[in-house]
Amino acid sequence: MNINHFTYRVSWSPEDDEHVATCAEFPSLSWLAKTPGAALKGVQKVVAEAVADMQASGETVPETLAGRRYSGEFKVRIPPLVHRQLVLTAAEQGVSLNRLASAKLAA
Repeated sequence: MNINHFTYRVSWSPEDDEHVATCAEFPSLSWLAKTPGAALKGVQKVVAEAVADMQASGETVPETLAGRRYSGEFKVRIPPLVHRQLVLTAAEQGVSLNRLASAKLAA
């Protein structure tokens, strides 16, 4: 398994006064460092260790987000009043409810 295929993010942590790197597939893991590059390398090392431990103990390693296939569909439950308001807004704009919801989610 290539640990470089996992989804990493590096951001500034004002609380820690350092950069923090995280991995979406392993939300409990992170690494703090003075530079973004050092933070990324640190979290990648921790992820590699976690993957090795999981494989050694027969655990299932999370699938990478990039490797997943997405259908483009998901279900959202909303209150009936919100549903009604969205249908009215879509009708007023001359678009389908799906197009309106897609545009709102993308904004």
